[in-house]
Amino acid sequence: MSDGVEGNDERRRTGDAAGPEPQGVPQPRPGEPEPAAQPDPATLVKAGTAGRTKARAGAKTDEPATGEADDAAPDAPAASGTPADAPPDSTDTPEDPEAPDEAGDGLRYERLPDAPPPILDGVRARPPAPPGLATLVAAAVTALLSGLLLGDGLAVNALILALPLAAAAWFAARQAGRRPRRSSLCWGAGGLALLAVPVWSDAEWPTLLAVLAAAGLGALALHGCRKWSGVLLAPLGPVLAVRRALVWGWRGARERTAGGEKDLGPLLRSVLVAVVLLVIFGGLFAAADRAFADLLGSLVPDVDGGSGVPWRLFLAVLGLAAALAVAHTAAAPTRWDGLGPGPGRPRGRVEWALPLVLLDLLFAAFVAVQAAVLLRGEDVVRASNGLTYSEYAREGFWQLLFATVLTLAVISVAVRVAPRSGPRDLLLVRAVLGTLCLLTLVVVASAVRRMDLYMGEYGLTRLRLSVVAMELWLGAVVLLILAAGVFGARLLPRAVLASAAVAVLAFGLASPDKLIAESNLDAHRDGRTLDLRYLAGLSADAVPALDRLDEPLRSCALRSIAVPDAPWYATSLSQARAHDILTARPVRNHPCRDLLTDDISPSVR
Repeated sequence: MSDGVEGNDERRRTGDAAGPEPQGVPQPRPGEPEPAAQPDPATLVKAGTAGRTKARAGAKTDEPATGEADDAAPDAPAASGTPADAPPDSTDTPEDPEAPDEAGDGLRYERLPDAPPPILDGVRARPPAPPGLATLVAAAVTALLSGLLLGDGLAVNALILALPLAAAAWFAARQAGRRPRRSSLCWGAGGLALLAVPVWSDAEWPTLLAVLAAAGLGALALHGCRKWSGVLLAPLGPVLAVRRALVWGWRGARERTAGGEKDLGPLLRSVLVAVVLLVIFGGLFAAADRAFADLLGSLVPDVDGGSGVPWRLFLAVLGLAAALAVAHTAAAPTRWDGLGPGPGRPRGRVEWALPLVLLDLLFAAFVAVQAAVLLRGEDVVRASNGLTYSEYAREGFWQLLFATVLTLAVISVAVRVAPRSGPRDLLLVRAVLGTLCLLTLVVVASAVRRMDLYMGEYGLTRLRLSVVAMELWLGAVVLLILAAGVFGARLLPRAVLASAAVAVLAFGLASPDKLIAESNLDAHRDGRTLDLRYLAGLSADAVPALDRLDEPLRSCALRSIAVPDAPWYATSLSQARAHDILTARPVRNHPCRDLLTDDISPSVR
């Protein structure tokens, strides 16, 4: 016993940090060789994970850094001393006690049970530190506004909700050490601009399209992707991060309410006292003055409205989850660019060029026939096909639309397999694909001309207007492909997405329902029939145009258009204009059963 104590004292004096001998390990007898040392399981896990991390770091060539300098060098590898799969510019991130260890060589060692799924291995960033006070407050404000404002419709409230949502992403990224790039700021500004569509228009279909496009631009701003895989997969980032974001937000709230320098308790108590005071004194002032009560009633949402408290609580929870998911993605974005396929295996010239040359000849023959038919007029069409001009236009539009889409797919495949070994190959690629793109533009023009002839005969509808807008955007994409063949394809994915966002914004601000109503009324004045039943199903955007109809057509068309008396935050400008028109000239009570037919003669007044 004394020998053991003296031995321990001797180890303490000599500074030996090995500690007491492990129990259960057999000791060698005198004269026998010592058994080989057993490796530590934690060391094995670190070594294996380090090897995988080194392999991923060596394979990475596309670093989605967030600094402004990355726009000048988009394909630069990770900087020295920075983990290849770490969040960009994360040197100021507070240390997480549960985060994986890091070695001095800059590689990250992750615990084996916490490794991401294989499909996301190497592209998912390290879990960020718990959110700070500013991020939590922005998420709470988003949840509160979602519960109060979203239950009555979508208009100005969409733009109001986007502001705290963007603030949560900003604060989370700053805490993680990420600096926004100029391109990310542009994508975010574009997303906010798209939310002007529900503010302006009452039609649901352009509004839904604009909201989806705004979400796509916001996801691209969070991830900073540049390749096709990143542009297409970026919207999945916040969706896949919801579960981790809720746990992440709970950890942050728990730390902030446990006391300390940045305790959340005083702020919560202050907000609670402020709400109580505002409710008490606001109620007293509203009871004392009717004008102030009306003003307060128009500004403050009605929690006991028709949507109900459970529905508003659900919207609040949904807003909180969305805010935390966006903030988590901003702090630790997934590198979707790393999942893109590599360059295709180049083929021989004959193998890839012969099919495309034959396709060019087919396109040229079709263009020649179109020029001969469409330019010579309706008599040639009727004599050769037995169809009217409008029937001929409608018959071929959809085929030309699908041909345009398939041509874009053929071009994308041809770019991957075309040879790239020398200037002669590059010249051949540009000549063959450039000719195909130019002929595709002629096909696009032919399709648009066909639909223009058809709409001139039968008027505009939502479907006809939408497919024409789609065809025009496909023509813009073909032009971008031509420009990429001359100036390089590095910016092509983002340019295509930007063109789509601009097209959606222009389409929404143009008020399609208003254009449809005006076009049909002009055709009716020129002697064509009027589909009053279809016009009566449009949104409030069409009210200014339909207001110019004579009675009883005006009242019969406007009677079915609903202009709800919604709060200010759920009322678009189109609804406000329609409300003023219908208030100044109320709808009369006419019998409309005989008038709501598919065809109204111009003689009907």
